[in-house]
Amino acid sequence: MRTGTERFGPAKSNLRTMSSRKTSVPSEPRVIVRGVHFDLNADLRATIEDKVARLLRHEEHIVRVRLDIEHDKARDPNQAFVAKGHIEIHGPDLVASVTSDDPQKSLDELIDKLDRMLRKRATAARERRRHRPTVEIPSELPKID
Repeated sequence: MRTGTERFGPAKSNLRTMSSRKTSVPSEPRVIVRGVHFDLNADLRATIEDKVARLLRHEEHIVRVRLDIEHDKARDPNQAFVAKGHIEIHGPDLVASVTSDDPQKSLDELIDKLDRMLRKRATAARERRRHRPTVEIPSELPKID
């Protein structure tokens, strides 16, 4: 007579040692650049790659950076280009959007905005580490018999 475990085969061990675990942090973050209703030329792509390097200096755990530059002809000519940025990071993702009349200008403003957001996040984390709340222990602890 077969038991239930024999019918499905021997049980497999899913135990791993701590040294064999892989971390989910990639060695280098993935950068995705997309032009919506707008063709990105090689010069603009190279500029984007250089500017994204500025974002990576604040945080080492960035998983992915996605930048979209959209040309919307239906908008006001002074706000025809919309640059959107999304940084996937451990914790809450950072999302920003900027509009202007020039794709280069909107990209510069977007990188500045994302840089400020990352800097604020890094500074807040550093301050939380430095100024932990103190725990007061009463001077008289009860005795256990």
